[in-house]
Amino acid sequence: MQRIRLRYTKRGRLRFTSHRDFQRAFERALRRAEVPMAYSAGFTPHPKVSYANAAPTGTGSEAEYLEIALTERRDPEALRLLLDESLPDGLDIVDAVEAATSGLSDRLTASVWELRLEGVAPGDAERAVAAFLAADAVEVRRTTKNGVRTFDARAAVAHLEAAPAPSDRPGQGPCAILRLVVRHVTPAVRPDDVLSGLRAVADLAPPVPAAVTRLAQGLFDEESGTVTDPLAPDREAVTAAPPKAAGPAAAPEPAGAGSA
Repeated sequence: MQRIRLRYTKRGRLRFTSHRDFQRAFERALRRAEVPMAYSAGFTPHPKVSYANAAPTGTGSEAEYLEIALTERRDPEALRLLLDESLPDGLDIVDAVEAATSGLSDRLTASVWELRLEGVAPGDAERAVAAFLAADAVEVRRTTKNGVRTFDARAAVAHLEAAPAPSDRPGQGPCAILRLVVRHVTPAVRPDDVLSGLRAVADLAPPVPAAVTRLAQGLFDEESGTVTDPLAPDREAVTAAPPKAAGPAAAPEPAGAGSA
């Protein structure tokens, strides 16, 4: 069985696609591309697809990951192209590598997010960021299926900065950009929780909902403060592996064979 790991995106209007909707679209793409999928056992077999830490509905993403299991070997790049052609624009397969290591989910320990705040002056965003970072703890409340939960949003934020939006952007009025690195902790801290924290400590309240995009996710390097590519270990392992032999070596011919 061959395992392939894929990175895909949710762009434009497709950011509003739920995880369940993406699952259905991806399974249809597998059938269209005639991918030789491995299936689970039991009364209702389903293709072996493992999803890792999907972004919330309504957020864009450049770094979603999944793994598929195949019954026949395929070239990862050729498979990526076939699947990408079979998905709608906005759901794009942008990277593929053969799984040569274990523990993909264990390497997704942090995410890099960008929040676009229309109607917020960059100076106001900078002051709110400074107040948030200066706080020892920032308690926020979120309504869950088990009721209202209160937790600290500050502890999960490894980096947070404000910047003005590009000058060539469409639209009028002020706009600030927040870039943050959030560790994957329990309970999970989401970008909207950080916005709730900024409202709590600095009364920062964007007049329109923020446009949220995940730029990357992977292993958080505490020393450099960066998030590394989770597929890099697989690429390195495949590159370092010796080439596989085409088949078993022919047995030496016995002495005297072929003589009368």
